[in-house]
Amino acid sequence: MSDAPQVVHVVDDDESARESLAFLLESADFEVESYASAPAFLDALPTAKPGVIITDVRMPEMSGQDLVARLSALKVRMPIVMITGHGDIPMAVEAMRSGVADFLEKPFSESRMLDALRRAFDLVEAPSAVSDDQAAIHKRIETLSERERQVLDGVVAGHANKVIARDLGISPRTVEIYRAKLMTKMQADNLAALVRMTLSARG
Repeated sequence: MSDAPQVVHVVDDDESARESLAFLLESADFEVESYASAPAFLDALPTAKPGVIITDVRMPEMSGQDLVARLSALKVRMPIVMITGHGDIPMAVEAMRSGVADFLEKPFSESRMLDALRRAFDLVEAPSAVSDDQAAIHKRIETLSERERQVLDGVVAGHANKVIARDLGISPRTVEIYRAKLMTKMQADNLAALVRMTLSARG
């Protein structure tokens, strides 16, 4: 592995968010390139160093989702970590289904961001490697009750708790309880991990 610093491309229209994220990442010895918009990043793409992209979901001019679609069309193979505000979870789940490596819901801890980046760089260094043992994930899924699997299906489809509750004829609070059980049984630290391992297991 090279001693050169790993490069992170931060795409966010919020200047204070860009600066604070750059400070965190540079403190962790990453090389950071910042962009105030998705078009600005696309303009710089021809000469951009390979690395990992961090992008916010909601931005003017071009959203994070649109950026992901554009990068896919251009066959850019840099892993993407998406940052989402509360209420954007269905959008972020759909993005993961489109190939985004991970997503973080604001507010997120510094350790959560750094963990997401390390996983993303694992994809850069070993693109054929599977981060989660699929056989182990299948075994965890087999331990779920029928209702837990129904809730899991709703989560992976990107549905909000209230939508899952309505579809299953239960209360949103009950959905929250099932989600908590899912996280424990699936050994997922967060919603992104739950979605990622489930999509991985389902191919």
